[in-house]
Amino acid sequence: MALSVAAVTKGLPREEWLNLRTRGIGGSDASAVVGLNPWKSKVAVFLEKTGQSFPDTTGEAAYWGNALEDVVAKEFSLRTGLKIQRSHKLYQHPEHRFMIGNVDRLVTDAQKRKGLLEVKTTTNEKDWEDDRIPDHYAIQLQHYMTVMGLDYGHFAVLLGGFGGFKFKSTYIERDDRISKYLIDMEKQFWYEHVLKKNPPMIDGSAASTDLLSYLYPTSTPDSILQLSSDYEPRVKELREAEAAKKAAEERLEAAKNFIKAAAADAEIIMLNGEKIATWKSHDETRMDTKTFKAEQPEIFAKYAVTKPVRKFLIK
Repeated sequence: MALSVAAVTKGLPREEWLNLRTRGIGGSDASAVVGLNPWKSKVAVFLEKTGQSFPDTTGEAAYWGNALEDVVAKEFSLRTGLKIQRSHKLYQHPEHRFMIGNVDRLVTDAQKRKGLLEVKTTTNEKDWEDDRIPDHYAIQLQHYMTVMGLDYGHFAVLLGGFGGFKFKSTYIERDDRISKYLIDMEKQFWYEHVLKKNPPMIDGSAASTDLLSYLYPTSTPDSILQLSSDYEPRVKELREAEAAKKAAEERLEAAKNFIKAAAADAEIIMLNGEKIATWKSHDETRMDTKTFKAEQPEIFAKYAVTKPVRKFLIK
């Protein structure tokens, strides 16, 4: 079966690759669209697909995940005897072309059937205990199989933590019911939200906060909104959440201070052989902007940047 290819990605500059991602819903996007991604919301996907933000692929975890991908993939091939092949293509569903996927490896089994391999590195071993697969990763693989019309896939996972490293692999078959569900959910999201530039329901995610700041960056001086009585439950929730936050912050500080008092000048704090906290001293340099502005006003004015900021204060 010929796979539907949207683009060849080998050697593609990062900006062009990011632009390709806006043309459809990918694997990690799919789990967010159905509400099962712990790190990404529907609003975040909306902002990316409408060009208002870009995914963050930086950081130590992302770096080492990329660096170790080839090592883990080769180990999978050695342990299973299955042939693997790197894929430098962006695939798309032949009918629902907004469904796209860039997979880690293609797999060929003993019956010459094509499948796919997703490589993961993580320190969270509990999520993978007893042959479990985290929901967002399971959805990601089902999305790819749906896009490519493949019947099976594998995960190759390098688990690492204080107890050392552990390798495991998991086999999963395409579930037609999940495939249909993903098609329906992604289609609704793409046509009703992305193409219409209509944001999905606002939630408590950082992406929702960013979206509101983007949509309404400045306020109209002295303007007033009189909320209807329908908002009374929301206002009650707002005030209760603020009070709970303050109480939780006080509890947190009290607990931290109790442990600090016990730690004295120790840097690392242990309990039953487990590291629970660190309290390390370090030097920190900060710019005294008030003095600098007073003594060097011309230089300060040259490099100062002014931008609108809206601060939400609960009264």
